[in-house]
Amino acid sequence: MAPKSDSAEGIVLNFVNEQNRPLNAQNVADALQKFNLKKTAVQKALDSLADSGKIAFKEYGKQKIYIARQDQFEIPNSEELNQMKEQNAKLQEQINEQKKAVSEVEGEIKSLQSNLTLEDMQAKLGRLKIEVEEMEDKLTKLRGGVTLVKPEDRKAIEDLYVNAISHWRKRKRMFKDIWDTITENLPRDLKELKEELGIEYDEDAGQSLQSFCNLMPQSKKRGRGQ
Repeated sequence: MAPKSDSAEGIVLNFVNEQNRPLNAQNVADALQKFNLKKTAVQKALDSLADSGKIAFKEYGKQKIYIARQDQFEIPNSEELNQMKEQNAKLQEQINEQKKAVSEVEGEIKSLQSNLTLEDMQAKLGRLKIEVEEMEDKLTKLRGGVTLVKPEDRKAIEDLYVNAISHWRKRKRMFKDIWDTITENLPRDLKELKEELGIEYDEDAGQSLQSFCNLMPQSKKRGRGQ
């Protein structure tokens, strides 16, 4: 008598037959978690089905491998197999066509989504108008000779900048003196050593001390290398 389809044995039997491949208890338990079946219940159902001959099994040491009984399946002959292959090829072609159609539709959707709606354009226009008004107001003040930055604030910022450049220059010189002393008589490629130690020059990071020096106030600039 076949087990009820909603019982543990029925669920396990249906799964084993549908899969029709070698399975162990853990494989089945993992796949049937949605039915709230614990591994112990799955193992019990598998053993019961195997004992009653509803599924086949083989033992490999302590491991049991279960598989659907093959005598319940109709084995197609060569002609039927060829027909199935042809049908599979046609279905695969249809799938590819559907995928292509879906891809085209998705591309069109993305294109449409990237276009602004009338409401979006009106909102963006409003923001741009506000930005233009703010910039025009600032430009008017500049043309009128209004000082937007207080002299004392400007001097404080300039002093901070000059101080930072000074520290940069000192540390750059300190490193160069130490590096030259260490590597003066070193019999190996200095570029390889630098890469091995993870050392980066300013230029390696795309920076230049001189370019930042050029931004300093003219009265506080120093010559290159000083």
